[in-house]
Amino acid sequence: MANKVTHISDLIHRVASSCLTHHLPGVHGLESGNDVDGEIEEEEDAVQKEEEEVEEEENELRIWEEEKGAGPGGVSERVREMESLMGEVFDAVSAVKRAYACLQGAHRPWDTDKMRVADAAVVAELRRLGRLRDHFRRNGFGASATAAAPLREVVAPYEAALEDLKKDLKAKEAEVESLQEKLRSTTLRGSGRKNRLPSSRKVACASILGAPAMPTPELFETYMEQLKSASKSFAGHLLSLMRSARWDIAATVRSIVEGGGDGATDHNPRHSKHAVESYVNRKAFHGFENETFYIEGSLTSLLRPADFRRDCFAQFKDMRGMDPAELLGVLPACQFGRFAAKKYLAIVHQKMEGSLFGGVEQRRQVMDGTHPRTGFYGEFLRLAKAVWLLHLLAFALVPAPSHFEVSRGADFHPAYMESVVRFAGGRVPPGLVVGFSVSPGFKLGNGSVIRARVYLVPRAHGM
Repeated sequence: MANKVTHISDLIHRVASSCLTHHLPGVHGLESGNDVDGEIEEEEDAVQKEEEEVEEEENELRIWEEEKGAGPGGVSERVREMESLMGEVFDAVSAVKRAYACLQGAHRPWDTDKMRVADAAVVAELRRLGRLRDHFRRNGFGASATAAAPLREVVAPYEAALEDLKKDLKAKEAEVESLQEKLRSTTLRGSGRKNRLPSSRKVACASILGAPAMPTPELFETYMEQLKSASKSFAGHLLSLMRSARWDIAATVRSIVEGGGDGATDHNPRHSKHAVESYVNRKAFHGFENETFYIEGSLTSLLRPADFRRDCFAQFKDMRGMDPAELLGVLPACQFGRFAAKKYLAIVHQKMEGSLFGGVEQRRQVMDGTHPRTGFYGEFLRLAKAVWLLHLLAFALVPAPSHFEVSRGADFHPAYMESVVRFAGGRVPPGLVVGFSVSPGFKLGNGSVIRARVYLVPRAHGM
């Protein structure tokens, strides 16, 4: 038994000696052990650094919540305000979508009243979104909260509303001026007119200042006065250009007046503006009796008269407050655009434009389907719009007004004619006949007459 113990102790001694003097395979020495300890220490440092960063972020979040007024277990007032604002934004966006859907629905079937209401609703909701955006920026919610919102963006909605009000004001002023001119002309007529206006016409004329509910003869008379004003203005502009280009005005007038050359026009140069206006109106009213001024071969007024009348009055209401230049800038080839182009080419022929402007650039643009943005063409568009509106209104009335022309040499009848030259005492002296017609007259369905404007001359000259 003693020998066996000795043998085991010898074996242990040998193994221990071998381990001390020889490295076992796959076992590193002291240096390798030091490397492992270094890696462990680096991992511990990284974990500790990460824990410090998380702790620092939590401290910063706690400090931010304390600065914003958040309680330990509550929500800050600023967060609640932002949530309320976002709720309003979503409500406004939904309202815009609903209003736009209504606007699309008003196009089919075509309903101008619904379109106008839906368009106003869309604009109102978009402005509401603009106000929410400005509120968002002013209160510092967004990423650009440190910088104040640009002044231009803040006042943009108000500027747009102001421009709309200015346009409405201009339209109202034009209508008031037209009514005042009509009142003056009615006063001058005195008892010469057989059919006096009934008292109900005052109400109808007053409704013209707003949106007209239905076509009436009184409304037609008002817009005829506007057309007179526009034709006088354009004729005066055209005459001033002729004088600037050193035209022979007397020869021009003789060529305008049918049967000229008899000396009737040489005695009073003041009548030149009336002769030019006569030329302009003769070209502008040509084709007035046709539903499209012979631009198209349509027969809608005969096949579906009720629908055609409704469409004419709807177009009249839509266009009456529009700037014709802005309209043609968007829709140059619309029916009114083709009408304006046709009348411009008829009134201002090629030689005339070349003499007045030194070239035919405006004519070339019109023939190419566009509309020049010049002062002269803008003045012409004012006249073209007045004729077009009167034409729409005429075909919206039941029965439609019938227009009449006065031929040269006809006797003067105060019930159907109005002299463009004022005489002493307001009475036309006897022995005068029509030298030429300045603008046509109209017989209305209610029995009243819009008198034709004529230039009177002594009978020797008129015959």
